[in-house]
Amino acid sequence: MTVDTHTITISSKGDLDAHNITDQVANLIQMSALSNGTVTLFTPSSTSGITTIEFEQGCLSDLKRLFEELADPNRHYAHNERWHDGNGHAHVCAAILGPSITIPFIGKQLTLGIWQQIVFVDFDNKPRQREIIAQIIGG
Repeated sequence: MTVDTHTITISSKGDLDAHNITDQVANLIQMSALSNGTVTLFTPSSTSGITTIEFEQGCLSDLKRLFEELADPNRHYAHNERWHDGNGHAHVCAAILGPSITIPFIGKQLTLGIWQQIVFVDFDNKPRQREIIAQIIGG
């Protein structure tokens, strides 16, 4: 079994900034020597997450509203009392969404549905430079 590891870099604005990384992931698979397998994407961050969703303004707006309702940034967070960084809500949102996703690929093509894109979401309250670890496994 072969394992290829790569990094995708994102410049994020924070505050539920969503990025469609589907093409970047597809390009990594195309450049790989592997034809079939899985790609695992992981964000080494406690205030961001990765999922799939249709990357269009309506869905993104709905996703943002949902997370703002679940973890309103103006609520009390014990994390903010300890660290005074005001991003307690970002940690909660990231924990709900999750830091990773695994997607199969066949014949060098991601097996995503027609309206399904891979989306990185930064919940933090400030701009950040983010890295996503992409590990491609297969044959």
